[in-house]
Amino acid sequence: MIARERSLALFERAQRALASGVSSAFRAKSVPHPLYFESASGPRMTDVDGHTYIDYTLSWGLLILGHAHPAVERAVAAQLRRGWSYGAQHEGEIRVAEKLVELIPCADQVVFSNTGTEAVQVAFRIARACTGRSRILRFQGHYHGWMEPSPDTVILPWNDAAAVEKALEARDIAAVITEPILCNGGCILPAPGYLEALRELATRYGTLLIFDEVITGFRVALGGAQQRYGVTPDLATFGKAVAAGFPLSVVAGRAEILHVVASGKVMHGGSFNGNPVVLAASETALEELARDNGAALARAADYGRRLRAGLEAAAARHGVPLTIHGVETVFRLSFPDEGSVTDARGLTTPPRGLLGAFLGAALDAGLFLLPDGRWYISTVHGETELEETLAAADQAFAAVRES
Repeated sequence: MIARERSLALFERAQRALASGVSSAFRAKSVPHPLYFESASGPRMTDVDGHTYIDYTLSWGLLILGHAHPAVERAVAAQLRRGWSYGAQHEGEIRVAEKLVELIPCADQVVFSNTGTEAVQVAFRIARACTGRSRILRFQGHYHGWMEPSPDTVILPWNDAAAVEKALEARDIAAVITEPILCNGGCILPAPGYLEALRELATRYGTLLIFDEVITGFRVALGGAQQRYGVTPDLATFGKAVAAGFPLSVVAGRAEILHVVASGKVMHGGSFNGNPVVLAASETALEELARDNGAALARAADYGRRLRAGLEAAAARHGVPLTIHGVETVFRLSFPDEGSVTDARGLTTPPRGLLGAFLGAALDAGLFLLPDGRWYISTVHGETELEETLAAADQAFAAVRES
């Protein structure tokens, strides 16, 4: 394994002043240790030891347009010259809200916040206020932010509609929340008809259906997984790609539901909400993604399809059993020694076994990947990156075979 001495020294230094040495617990699971970076552009990043990688982490999915996208950079620089926080209204709020309402099937109106965790908590407050109920139903392995579930939370297995119906029969559930694609727990797809069943059951029992689209929004389709699958929730939360790497999250939903915010029944505040710099980034990102009927996202999906096929072929050449879960622009590699991929183990434990061997070898070959084996595709990954990635993956699968 290639030595990365300066990164290791910085990590050791960080642990003396920064709790755990990292700013997000999931980053501590990196192989062989957290790396430190000094620059990034397009689909590539360069670390402090001078190694350049093709990046498939994309800051955990935020950078749908890649690093330092020039159009976003120009918009942000222009806004910075006009001020970076007003604590009051500006027209950019309206323009971004109008564009989100245009793109998102469930959206009559939106609410702005800053992180996915915040947006989910706002959605829970809205659901409780609308229904007069307190309990939230969620699913094993799904990640809805770092806040602890409340005692009023019911947790069920995913892809089991019968279990959901049984829980809803008591008519005390305010909302059912789900990742429409289980991205955080292995990139597992919903079973055929499952999302439709959740929609029907929520309607029948007077419960709100919430899609957590923090990952899937503006990545699996312009209108998110709800557009891709043709199932419209009552509320949906968005983040990550919505502002191409700047801290913005969104709650979208029907006007009669969001009326509890407009009326003041649910108080929603925050000094950073609707920040003009962040919304300048979002407005530009949405323009780039929507241009030519979503041509950029279509190119990213085509790249992902070809990359997945190439990875499967490379693994087969080396006799390495491999399963790829997910969709074109977010997927996960799974090896047989980890067993059935149905939970969020990759988020909380360091990679080991065949996955650990692959990640270490891929890093040395010039690929920067997430520690749970997940890959994110951006709109700026191109033919050169595809060719280099498949050559690097071939080396990594050869190392896995030898391990």
